[in-house]
Amino acid sequence: FQDRVEKTFTVEEAVEAIGFGRFQWKLSMLTGVAWMADAMEMMLLSIVTPQLRCEWRLSSWKVAFITAIVFIGMMVSSSLWGNISDKYGRKLCLILCMLWTLHYGLLSAFAPVYSWILVLRCLVGFGLGGAPQSVTLYTEFLPIKSRGISIILLGVFWALGAVFEVLLAMVVMPTLGWKWLLAFSTFPLVVFAASCCWLPESARFDVLRGREDKALDTLKYIAAANGSSVPTGRLIANTQTERGRIRDLFIPEYRKTTLLVWLIWFCNAFSYYGIVLLTTELFQSGSACSATDNSNMEPQCNLECNYLTIHDYVDLLWTTLAEFPGILVTLWMIDRIGRKKSMAICFLLFSVSILPLYACTHRAVLTVFIFIARACITGGWQVAYVYTPEVFPTATRAIGIGTGSGMARVGALITPFIAQVLLKSSVYLTLSVYLICCLLGTVASLVLPMETTGRSLQESTQSTMEPKNMERPHGSETAESSSNTCP
Repeated sequence: FQDRVEKTFTVEEAVEAIGFGRFQWKLSMLTGVAWMADAMEMMLLSIVTPQLRCEWRLSSWKVAFITAIVFIGMMVSSSLWGNISDKYGRKLCLILCMLWTLHYGLLSAFAPVYSWILVLRCLVGFGLGGAPQSVTLYTEFLPIKSRGISIILLGVFWALGAVFEVLLAMVVMPTLGWKWLLAFSTFPLVVFAASCCWLPESARFDVLRGREDKALDTLKYIAAANGSSVPTGRLIANTQTERGRIRDLFIPEYRKTTLLVWLIWFCNAFSYYGIVLLTTELFQSGSACSATDNSNMEPQCNLECNYLTIHDYVDLLWTTLAEFPGILVTLWMIDRIGRKKSMAICFLLFSVSILPLYACTHRAVLTVFIFIARACITGGWQVAYVYTPEVFPTATRAIGIGTGSGMARVGALITPFIAQVLLKSSVYLTLSVYLICCLLGTVASLVLPMETTGRSLQESTQSTMEPKNMERPHGSETAESSSNTCP
């Protein structure tokens, strides 16, 4: 009788059985290209804005708004792209947002005046709001043991993109100018557009919308590429027709997690882009600060209109290289001490690294501590990219990342006015804002209700909202989802 009982397996079990192999390596490359594109579009903001300030005689507020408008576009679109990803598929969402970014990124190179650069960069930001969905797709093909390390290693592509942007600027800016830099910075997007036809849809997403046959074909394809096989039996899953709803993030089991994750994403983006923008602003001042008031010795940054020099680019390159040690340290921590503690430590070390900047330090010392701070915040943000898709189920995973990314863009939207405007009035006050923000991030990381290290990915919110569904007999489960038998 036992031999006649039909064997079944889930996508989670299939992914674990197939393991990490050639398919995941190829997916890593393609997902990494999307991250490189995101990093380059972000990094060029700190390079192009000083040039535009001088060329178009812009005030500090107008300069800051060039950066802010990109994040406005990202903030508006992040949840929208997450909703599209949860409802219509990760593949469709990612291809659409990358092609959108490529189109308007190229058009930005032809912006004739300040108003046009604002419009076009806002549209670029709108497309970049969907870039985090590459992590959603990537995560859903990873076995548990490889998940944390693999997603952290995606940060290498981000770091490569940032470094490549600085090197590209060193060559292009002095000779061809900022318009050519904008055009050349779309190169990773061109590579993605040429390769995206290979991109598969997530098997987890397909079973959730009731397409087990398509999911099974994808799993077989992955198994063949990796030289392994899917488990024998029938693929089963709980389907869920209602996906990508923001209100599902606020059911009792997820409400606290959602709010804390949003705060963590906000603090990460606010501090990361803050330290990126502070780097060029402080380097342009000639020294960390200058005392202007003998009574309180409050430092006043002297930020005249100065073009970036080769010395500025070299120092910017050094601080950008901080991304790599930040990733390496995070790789060591994430599975040893867990996601929550790793994020808390990164936030705390960033705060400690900010403290020496309160003194009027030499440029070399300034570079060292900015290097350390950027390494820490880079590592912390990478862990957030690991934790977020792990803590939310497949039905709301993309919208969870999308809304988290949206909150990050709120932080990124505010930070130019701190790093580029408030800095002119008070270095002390500016640094204090970033210090307090990261201390809040430390607390938020520690009080998260769930540690996700070693946990399987949950598929449906129904298993949380309706536990009785998991207790139904085998026959009723069969009625809920179509079946396919592996050969």
